[in-house]
Amino acid sequence: MMDVVNDPMVQDVVFMTSAQVGKSEILNNISGYFIDYDPCPILFLQPTVEMAEAFSKDRIAPMLRDSPSLSEKVARATSRDSGNTVLHKQFQGGQLTLAGANSPASLASRPIRVLLADEIDKYPISAGTEGDPISLAEKRTNNFWNRKRVKVSTPTVKGASRIEAAFAESDQRYFYVPCPHCTEMQTLKWANVKWPPNEPERASYFCPHCAAEWSEGQKVEGVATGEWRASVPFRGVAGFHISELYSPWSSLARIAKEFLAAKDNPTRLQTWVNTCLGEVWESSKDEVEPGVLMQRAENYPLNFVPSGGLMLTAGVDVQGDRLEVYYWAYGEGQESWIVARDRLDGDPAREVVWGQLLESLERPIDHELGAQVVPRTVCIDSGGMHTQEVYTFCRLNAMRRTPYGLQQILAIQGQRYADKPIMGKPKLRDISKGGRLVTGGVKLWPVGSTAAKKVIYARINIALPGPGYVHTSSALTEDFYDQLTAERLVTKYVKGFATQEWLLPNGRRNEALDCAVYALAAAHQLGLPRFRAGDWAKARARLTKDAASAPASDTAPPAAPIESPIEAPPPMLPKPARMVQVMRPQRRPNFTNNW
Repeated sequence: MMDVVNDPMVQDVVFMTSAQVGKSEILNNISGYFIDYDPCPILFLQPTVEMAEAFSKDRIAPMLRDSPSLSEKVARATSRDSGNTVLHKQFQGGQLTLAGANSPASLASRPIRVLLADEIDKYPISAGTEGDPISLAEKRTNNFWNRKRVKVSTPTVKGASRIEAAFAESDQRYFYVPCPHCTEMQTLKWANVKWPPNEPERASYFCPHCAAEWSEGQKVEGVATGEWRASVPFRGVAGFHISELYSPWSSLARIAKEFLAAKDNPTRLQTWVNTCLGEVWESSKDEVEPGVLMQRAENYPLNFVPSGGLMLTAGVDVQGDRLEVYYWAYGEGQESWIVARDRLDGDPAREVVWGQLLESLERPIDHELGAQVVPRTVCIDSGGMHTQEVYTFCRLNAMRRTPYGLQQILAIQGQRYADKPIMGKPKLRDISKGGRLVTGGVKLWPVGSTAAKKVIYARINIALPGPGYVHTSSALTEDFYDQLTAERLVTKYVKGFATQEWLLPNGRRNEALDCAVYALAAAHQLGLPRFRAGDWAKARARLTKDAASAPASDTAPPAAPIESPIEAPPPMLPKPARMVQVMRPQRRPNFTNNW
C-alpha cells in the first residue's frame, strides 16, 4: 500500500479499510517519506479543522520529533523562526499543511503536489459555499505532472459513500492469504468465521476449500506471506481493501463477541460492518410497513408512562391550522415509548392556540411508578410559516417551574445534511417584541433530521424489546403508524455527488415522524446518549421518591414561567470594597448646565 505511492504510473491511490488496521500510520509514513527523500508541498486533509489540529499534535508532531532524519529537516516548534505551527510545517523544498475539509480558506490558493485525504466519508458535502472539498483540493495538484493523490476512509452507507465510489473506479486490490493446510490462496471473509453456539470465545477461521480450521497463529503467519491481487484491470487508480480480520491486533474471538452484541441493533450493526469489515452498509430496512408495526402494539393506555420510561420529552409540529404534540419516554439502552399525543386545532397566528399548547404541556401524565410527570424538554419546529410565533412563545416560556419540576421549551430548525448531529449547538436569533427588534432574543437549536430519522427507522426494525426498542400503544390509531413510517430514504446526486435524502410520497402525512425526531432531539439535549446505568438508577429513584411524597389532591397550581435568561440576566455580584482611595482629578464645571 505504501510501495504503490512510488510507482510513477500511479497518480491516484484509494484505501477502503476497516478501523484500526494502520491506515493513518501509512499516511504518516507517506508524508515522512516526501519530507525526507522528495521534498514538495503536501496537504494533509482531515474532516474538520479541529480534527486536523488533534492529528497534528497526536500523530505528526511525535513522528517529526522522534525520527532523526525528520527532526533535522523540520525545525522545532519552540524556535522563533521555525515556521512550524500546529497546522503548518516548513522544511527545505516544501511544506506540510494540515487542513479541515469544512474550511474553504484552507483549500484555496495553495498549490500542492501530494494530497493525503483521510476519512473522506466524514467530509461535508460542501466546504462552505465553495463546493466539494475533495474536488477543491484535487484542483490544487493540477500544476504538478508527478502529483500524488491518496484517499483513505472507512466506508459508510452504500450509494452515499465517497470511498466506495473511489474504490469502484480503481483496480480493486484484495489481500490473498494461503491456507496453512491446502495452500489455496483466498481472501479472509466473515462468512468463514464460525464458533459453537453461545461460545464466541472459540471462534476460528475455516478454509472454504478444505474446511480445515486455522489457529490464530496460523492466520497471522498466513497474512505475513500473503499478497495483493487486483480484481479488475488497472485504469490509472490503485485501490486497496482490507478488513480487521487481517489485523494482528484483533482476535477472531473479540470480533465475534462484538458481532453478537451488535447483531440485533441495526445502528450498532452498521457501525460493526463499517469499522470491522470495512464494507458499506446496505440496509433493506429503510422502509417499514405500518401494518407490521401496528401488529406488535402493546396493551398500555395513552397518557400513561410505563415503568421503563424514565425521561419524558415532547415534540411539537406547527401546521397551518393546528399544532401536533407527541410525548415520548426514554429509558435505559435508549428504549422508547410513545405515551401521549395531542392535536390542538386553531390558527398558530393567534395566541389562543399557544395557550392551549401551554395547558397541554402543563398537564401531568401518570407514571407507572406512582408519580406524575411532565416533559422536561419540549422542541418546537420553527421552520414553517409561523416562525415569529414560535420564537415569541419559546422566549416567553424558555424555562418554566412546574409542580413536577423544571420544563424547558426550545425553538428548533431541521437540517437535512446527513453529517449534522441530532442536536447541535444553538445560535441566537432576533425576534420582534412589542414592535421593536430584540437582538439575541431566542436560542435556535439545529436538529439533524436526516440522522435522527435513520436512528428512528433502525430502532423501529428491532424485533425484540430491549435496548433501542420502540414501544407503541394499542390505543393509537392507524394514522399514527402511517405517519411514523411515511418517508423513504433515497440516494440523490447533487452536482455529481451521491447524497441520501428522506422523501415524503405524495398524499402522505408525516407529523408523527417529525415529532418523534423533535422528541429524540430533546432527549439528546438532556444528555440521552451519555446516560449510563447509574444515571437511570438515579432517575428511577427520583420518580419513586416523588411518588411517595405526592399530595393526595389531583389539582396543582399552574406553572409559573421563569423569565428567559436573555431577558433577565442574573444580578451582578457586588464589587469588593476599595482598600486604597484613588485620587482622581476634579471634573471641570459645566457652566452651561448650571452645574
